[in-house]
Amino acid sequence: MNSFKIFFLACFAMIASTAYAQREDAGNYEYDKEFLFGLNKNTNGGLIGGFVFKVGTRITDDQFSFFAVELSNVKNPKEVRYNTVLGNSYIFGKSNYLYAIRPQYGREVILFKKAPNQGVQVSALAAVGPSIGLIAPYYIEYAINRLESVREQYDPEIHGVRYNILGTGRLFEGIGQSQLAVGANLKAAMNFEFGVFKSNVTGLELGYMIEGYSKEIPLIPTAENKQLFQSAYFTFYYGFRK
Repeated sequence: MNSFKIFFLACFAMIASTAYAQREDAGNYEYDKEFLFGLNKNTNGGLIGGFVFKVGTRITDDQFSFFAVELSNVKNPKEVRYNTVLGNSYIFGKSNYLYAIRPQYGREVILFKKAPNQGVQVSALAAVGPSIGLIAPYYIEYAINRLESVREQYDPEIHGVRYNILGTGRLFEGIGQSQLAVGANLKAAMNFEFGVFKSNVTGLELGYMIEGYSKEIPLIPTAENKQLFQSAYFTFYYGFRK
């Protein structure tokens, strides 16, 4: 079972457990503010593609405006993970991480409201905003000989022997050498809300995002690198309203 299916099943289980709970405020959906936290899975990320925080404000009975911030790890589709002789894992050929920070402003329109205590609320949304890309070096541990090894950013000119790679560097090693890339992002999505309470909200957002940067991002030097990224995604979210 791949990581996308595992993530989806975990989200579904959490939604189901919430839907069967009992609360005094079930069936009352009048609210003016909502605060949501989400876990994202996308076609450019790993098991967990990123995190989302969103604040929505009612404009009319069926329309909201919202501000959101997304933090995401963007990967090159050519990335392949290997195991070393020591049992560690690494991505051969990878030279940089791309961490995307995406402030967004958007609008959400409710298409179908749910009946009290049952059903699914369906809405459509769109958002746009700047993208701040943090290009952080990908460190590996590389054997120079049988007794010595070094930890440094992967360079295809230096680290060409795959079997000499012993693993990756320490967590956040080299983060101080990161570079910035500036761009913009745009997304459109459908939102499916399953919660039955006034104060709590649980659901899934399924959508498509396009993101571009002012320069090419060198994630894998020997592969085709892009400055424009496209991805399908879903976000499991949970939050509260007032």
